[in-house]
Amino acid sequence: MTTIQAIPTTGQDQWSLPQWLNYLSSIHPQNIAMGLDRVSQVWARLAIDFQNKPIVTVAGTNGKGTTCAMLEQALLLQGRTVGVFSSPHILDYRERVRINGQMVDAKQHCAAFLRIEQVRQSVPLTYFEFGTLQALVLIDSADVDVIVLEVGLGGRLDAVNIIDPTIAVITSIDLDHQEWLGDTREAVAVEKAGIMRRSIPVVIGEPLPPQPLQDICNALAVDAHWQGRTFHYTNDRGQFYWSDRTHRTGPLPMPKIPAQNASTALAVMRLLNLDMSDASLSEILRLTRLPGRRQIIQHHPLVMLDVAHNPQAGRLLAADLATMPSQRIHMVAGMLADKDIQNTLLPMLTLVDNWYVANLDVPRGASAKQLAEVLKDAETVLEFESVVQAYHAALLQAKPDDVVVVMGSFYTVAEVLQLQEVK
Repeated sequence: MTTIQAIPTTGQDQWSLPQWLNYLSSIHPQNIAMGLDRVSQVWARLAIDFQNKPIVTVAGTNGKGTTCAMLEQALLLQGRTVGVFSSPHILDYRERVRINGQMVDAKQHCAAFLRIEQVRQSVPLTYFEFGTLQALVLIDSADVDVIVLEVGLGGRLDAVNIIDPTIAVITSIDLDHQEWLGDTREAVAVEKAGIMRRSIPVVIGEPLPPQPLQDICNALAVDAHWQGRTFHYTNDRGQFYWSDRTHRTGPLPMPKIPAQNASTALAVMRLLNLDMSDASLSEILRLTRLPGRRQIIQHHPLVMLDVAHNPQAGRLLAADLATMPSQRIHMVAGMLADKDIQNTLLPMLTLVDNWYVANLDVPRGASAKQLAEVLKDAETVLEFESVVQAYHAALLQAKPDDVVVVMGSFYTVAEVLQLQEVK
C-alpha cells in the first residue's frame, strides 16, 4: 500500500501552478487508475454542456499529437476558433491546453483547478483525470467553435472518453502500455475503438487495422473512413498527394509531421467541411509542427528531436532516417525501462553509425547499460550518465553534414530542449 503525504489545502485560492501540480500528484495513490466512474461523477457536477460543439476525439498508439496539431492549424487558418487538450507536455504543463494555438495563462489554470477541487468533494481523481477535467473547464470558458481532444491512454477507459465526440479518430494501432491495453494489436484495437459512438463519422489512420476494429465499426454502424481504402496519400519525388473517393489534392509540400498523420488529419478536415484547396493545404502543411516530433533545432549538423518510444514509432523513425542523405547518423537515446527497448531501437540498428545511450534519471528510467545490451551488435555504442552528456558528445563527433537524432522518451527530448531555452 502506497502512503500519500498529506498536503495542507488551506489557501488554495492563492496557490501557484507548481503548487497545484504537486497537490495533484499527492491525492491519488496511483498514476493510472483506469475507469470512468470517478471522473464522470465530477464531470456531471460541473454541468458543462458541449452538446452543440463539434468535438474531435483522437486516439492511437502514435500520431495523436501531430494529428491534433494539424487540425488545429487548419481550423485557425480558416478562421475558426479551436480548443485543444493534448498530453503529455514536454517542458511546461500549460502545453496541455491550447486556445487558438496559444497556451493559457497560469492563473487561469489555477482557477480551473480550484473549481474542480471545489466540486469533486471526496471523489479521488488521478493526476490525469484532474487535469482532463481542468482542461475541459478552460475550453468551455473560451467558448471555441471546435474542440479537439487527445486521448491519454487507450480510449475506452481514458478520462477523455467521458465526452461524446462528433468525430472519432484512431491514428495508429500497435503495442504500448501492454499492462493496461493488452499484448496483441487486436486487444489494443478494442480499447482504441472505445471512443466511437453509434453512427458517428470515424477516421481510421492505421493502414493495417486489426479485424476487431472492422467488426466494431460494423456493429456501431459508424461512417468509417479508412487509410489506404477510402483515402490515400503518396509521396512522389518529394511532393505530397492526397485523395479520397471524390477529391484529389497535390502536388503539395511534404508535411513536417509524419505523412500518415497528415493524411489522417486531411480526412478529418473533409468531415469538418474545411477548405481543401491546394493553396490552403500547402499553407497548413508548411506551418504544422509540434515540439519533439521530428523537430529540427539546429542545422550543420542537423539536430532532430523525436519522442519515439515504442516499436511502431521506432520503425517509422527508421524509415525516415533511411531517406536522409547524410554522411553519418549519431543517435542519442534515453528510454523508460518499462518500454519495449529492443523492438524500438533495433529497426534503426543498421542505419545509425554511432549510438550515445544515456541513463534516464526519472522514475522508471532505464540505464545506459540496459540500452547498450540491446545494441550489442552495433558498431559503436557509448554509454553516458545523462542525456545532456550524451548529446554534447554527439555534437562534438558530428561533422557539418551529419545528423544527430535525440529520441526515446518525452523526458529525453525535454532535457535537450531545456538546453535550448538556457541559451
